[in-house]
Amino acid sequence: MQHINRAFLFPGQGSQIVGMGKEFFDNFGDAKTVFKTVDDILSYKLSDIIFNGPIEDLTLTANTQPALMAVSLAIFNTIIKQSGKKINELSSFVAGHSLGEYSALCVAEALSLEDTAKLLHVRGTSMQKACPEGVGAMAACIGIGYTELKHVLEVYAGKGICQIANDNVDGQIVISGHTENIDHIIAVLKDTGHKAIKLKVSAPFHSELMKPAEAPMLAALKQVSINLPLVPVIANVTARTESESDEIGRNLITQICGTVRWRETMDELACQGVTELVEIGSGSVLSGLARKTSHGFNVRNVSTIAEMEEFLKGV
Repeated sequence: MQHINRAFLFPGQGSQIVGMGKEFFDNFGDAKTVFKTVDDILSYKLSDIIFNGPIEDLTLTANTQPALMAVSLAIFNTIIKQSGKKINELSSFVAGHSLGEYSALCVAEALSLEDTAKLLHVRGTSMQKACPEGVGAMAACIGIGYTELKHVLEVYAGKGICQIANDNVDGQIVISGHTENIDHIIAVLKDTGHKAIKLKVSAPFHSELMKPAEAPMLAALKQVSINLPLVPVIANVTARTESESDEIGRNLITQICGTVRWRETMDELACQGVTELVEIGSGSVLSGLARKTSHGFNVRNVSTIAEMEEFLKGV
């Protein structure tokens, strides 16, 4: 089989909007099946929250996480059906940002849709419970490199938790930890001519404050089967492909408190000869990040039927 220089990418939290995926639900049976399956597994109508809101309910992380996955899978399964091709005929790699890693594992058939929905509901619920509201925060640091920011954290962070949560792209890094530490680092960065923006998030994701979420996730992962992925999946915490089921599971646990190494994930894809990136799901956050790299990727996102039809012309 010829090598395909394409990778599919799957978004994480922050990409959710009310009404996402609705046109796929309305027009394609495969998409409708995904939303109905997720509703059945969760025993409530998540699809109603996705399509009609309110946004406050959709933004609750226990809903956001399975919701974004459901939208990505609804679009992806429609692409598969419409193209008449298998995933390994359309891409050579998949990767997802944070919860998007679960979407990536699901499209690669390492996880079933049912198990993915269950896992993300547990992940969202246990992450929300892990840290009382107000105790933790996150901030996006703009225009500062990884090494320099790491040094700033080591020197100024103080005794509480403050760590790099998402190394997204050179000059755009998210930090996470105790609110007072985050506020202090924001002030330090502003004093040194850098920009830092506090994020509207419900918890300090990808920090040690999420530690209490590990045990419920470990228990949930023991209840599911992880199969050999049909295409390589790049893990957030290693920025490398993993195929051993135990290793995939371990990486998903480590990811709860660990750094999303997205900048290095893009480097790895470029190193593997990938030239085209297709973001599948709500929004275009990952497409935007990909365009900021120096790799010259051909980037597109598929979140509407029109975008899907345009993509299918080239496959």
